[in-house]
Amino acid sequence: MLNNIFFINIVRFLVLVLTQVLLLNHVDFLGYINPYIYILFIIVYPITGNKSLLIFISFLLGLTIDVFSDTGGIHAGAAVFIAYLRPFILKYSFGISYQYNTVKVSNAEFGQRLLYVVSMVFIHHLVLFLLEIFNVNHILLILKSTLFSGIFSTILILSAITIFSKKSK
Repeated sequence: MLNNIFFINIVRFLVLVLTQVLLLNHVDFLGYINPYIYILFIIVYPITGNKSLLIFISFLLGLTIDVFSDTGGIHAGAAVFIAYLRPFILKYSFGISYQYNTVKVSNAEFGQRLLYVVSMVFIHHLVLFLLEIFNVNHILLILKSTLFSGIFSTILILSAITIFSKKSK
């Protein structure tokens, strides 16, 4: 069972990195709408998984995207930040279900799943664009990029969770 979860996470990591690097990094609507689906790995990482390992893997995930995108560490910083905040966002989104480790993102109610994904995506995007632009004078550009890229990324991530989730009976 443990080897199966390990294999699934490796395949998920590789597929998301390749999708981001080969396909989605070339999508650029209106100059400020860029989808970032690689954070799906952090979002669907098992609740009972090792949290320190998640932070390390998130760093590797972000660093891999940075190497292929030539972005100097901003993806690594944003990915580590949401991996660190993930337990708090899970507790906020799922409440008591998270405390008893009975929640699974793909099987949760749509409202809870939406709150969780939107929180993770928008925090990631805000940190990412703050690090990318790094100038308070361009706060409107940061907020506009965060909003529109966040909406597009949220739609893609929710679609991926819905399409690839196992239906429980």
